[in-house]
Amino acid sequence: MKVEIWSDIGCPFCYIGKRNFEAGVEEFAGKDELEVVYRSFQLDPTAEKEPDETMAELLAKKYDKSVKEAEIMNSQVADTAKAAGLEFNMEKVVPSNSRDAHRLVKFAREEGLDAEAMDRLYKAYFTDGVNVADTEELVEIGTGLGLDEEKVREMLDSDLYKEQVIEDQNVANQLGAQGVPLFVINRKYGISGAQPPQAFKEALTKASEE
Repeated sequence: MKVEIWSDIGCPFCYIGKRNFEAGVEEFAGKDELEVVYRSFQLDPTAEKEPDETMAELLAKKYDKSVKEAEIMNSQVADTAKAAGLEFNMEKVVPSNSRDAHRLVKFAREEGLDAEAMDRLYKAYFTDGVNVADTEELVEIGTGLGLDEEKVREMLDSDLYKEQVIEDQNVANQLGAQGVPLFVINRKYGISGAQPPQAFKEALTKASEE
């Protein structure tokens, strides 16, 4: 059984959703026969590599709120993350372009390390305040996974996987994605949002019985 997960590194509910999905998988009887593929979905492909605005400032502009209201929204998201066992430091987040981070995940998949790459990138982004568009930061994350430094650097300096990142997004749009995270089982069942672990377990169980 195959589960494709469309998500963005800069999407807090994608990180929470991944954690909840994994908790649901642990309770799923057929977990050992599950193939999980991480698909790219950039919420803002035009984001700067070195943004000069905070996450709260960007949200305030996007939703026509005050910065204070946006900070309260971020605090609520952090509380939701905490309930899933995650630490979010939203005031430290650098809301930069995620394309190269997605490319690193594609590269890591070649070594079976894409799930770990997603975790490290999410933690870097939401917990540690790392700019995940910065080449040196991505090289450090890649080598921390055990990937070859020179090969990671070569990949980031090239156009490798850029088309795949775009294609992932196009497929999501064709599937009618309204946002992320989106979990698709065997291209038949879709689960949107950071659902609780039980919802994932039930969906996987239902799909496996067909």
